[in-house]
Amino acid sequence: MSEKPEYLVQGERARLFPILADTSKEGRTLSILLSCMESVDDFGKSLLADLGIKSGARAKLETYTEVVLKKGGEKTLRPDGLLILKAASKNWTALVEAKVGNSELTSEQLDSYLEIAKLNGIDALITISNQFSPLPAHHPVQLSAASLKKATVLHWSWMYILTQATLQLGNGDIEDKEQRIILNEMVRFLSHPSAGVKSFEQMPASWTTIANTVQSGGTVSPKSKDVQEVVGAWYQEIRDLSLILSRQLGEDVNVKVPRAHASDPVARIKSDAQILAIDYCLHAVFVIPNTAGSISVSADFRKKSIFASMKVNAPADRKSTKARLNWLLRQLQKSRPDNVYIRLFWPGRGPFTQHPIALLRETPEAAEENGKVATSFEVVYARDLGARFTQRRNFIVDLEHAIPDFYEQIGQHLKSWQPQAPKIKPERAEPEDVNTAALREEAEDEVENRNIPVE
Repeated sequence: MSEKPEYLVQGERARLFPILADTSKEGRTLSILLSCMESVDDFGKSLLADLGIKSGARAKLETYTEVVLKKGGEKTLRPDGLLILKAASKNWTALVEAKVGNSELTSEQLDSYLEIAKLNGIDALITISNQFSPLPAHHPVQLSAASLKKATVLHWSWMYILTQATLQLGNGDIEDKEQRIILNEMVRFLSHPSAGVKSFEQMPASWTTIANTVQSGGTVSPKSKDVQEVVGAWYQEIRDLSLILSRQLGEDVNVKVPRAHASDPVARIKSDAQILAIDYCLHAVFVIPNTAGSISVSADFRKKSIFASMKVNAPADRKSTKARLNWLLRQLQKSRPDNVYIRLFWPGRGPFTQHPIALLRETPEAAEENGKVATSFEVVYARDLGARFTQRRNFIVDLEHAIPDFYEQIGQHLKSWQPQAPKIKPERAEPEDVNTAALREEAEDEVENRNIPVE
């Protein structure tokens, strides 16, 4: 076992079977996780890769719990854990702070840990809780600009960690038998109610406040605390929903964040708060591997409805709108028609037209528009929640049923159109048919047929 780093006054290597008091649920859960990250090499490195920390084959991970650092600041603080990724060129280090159950991270505590990270030359602070964030760099707790300069702040939810372990086991990424046993035992532990790992279960009270304001014809300010809180809660729920889909599909399902917002979470919140205040809607986009396109999801406060949709280009080898539409309808033969609509987009900047899929199955010619030919389609699912939209817990329940149902009924059946592979022409089936002599003869025939004199 390697020596402890000089800045570490106190700390024990993370144990798979920690001996801790019954009251130390967070310490026990974190110790098991950190030990698994160290023992199951691919699992630990894949979690770090999600943070943007790449490690080579020879890099080694060391993990500690109950750490006390040499430079403790004004108070003697004891972070829950410490990660050290030892590489040939440079080590990467991170303090770890974990919460389980209903306990939430606070800005005051994180500010203190960032201060001692700076004093001791620690690269990052990783937090783990039942709070969700769309990206590791988008922290669920707002911190001051001064604090963020002290060390990199990153976040995992416990459900994300549990999902990644489940995916690695299910996809056969862990081949070593002993390591599979260890990781499987961690999954059993984290999925037990006693571990305190929870999904996102309800929107905040401000959700009902905003919903009632919109329904009564009022306006909301993008700078209000309620709007900011609702947007933050939406981010958490969307991330949790992406993890639900990941576990259902056995593939990583990600929330698509615009490039400009990926490195600027404050700008993202500001933009979505503005959209909520103007359009009374919240939006999200899910990216699922090997599908025809992304899934767009919206929550509409005015209509008290959830919308999900996917867009595909129309097949260019079919000349009429009816033929192109039938190509789409054949893909959705087994889909339930309830609350499903098809939007047709036309050349130019004109508006789309929309029809219920049930109508188009019976009379596809109803979609034709003055001889124009549709260029693309969008399949839309609409679910009116009524009074349940304003109910903090029921909204979550309905959303988490609606989006997987949309994918099962629509998304998994849609295929992108691709032009057919070119075929060898019968008159050019042999190499001799396209040598220089054959090409010369073909050119002369063309000239002769056009009555063009040959010099």
